[in-house]
Amino acid sequence: MFDYEIHQFRAAELAQEAAHHRLVREALKAARPRRRVLGREAAEARLTAQRTGTADRYTRAA
Repeated sequence: MFDYEIHQFRAAELAQEAAHHRLVREALKAARPRRRVLGREAAEARLTAQRTGTADRYTRAA
């Protein structure tokens, strides 16, 4: 009986850990596109700030 209780406890612990890993993975996956957009906007802002007025040093990538 004692072994069965240990098994049940360990199974519940593993299920909880797996749920935590899934939640972290989903959060990272959801944040990934937002980070790309923010990074692109920041890069364009840096390019705009660096322009001298005579000629653009960089062209926008397609």
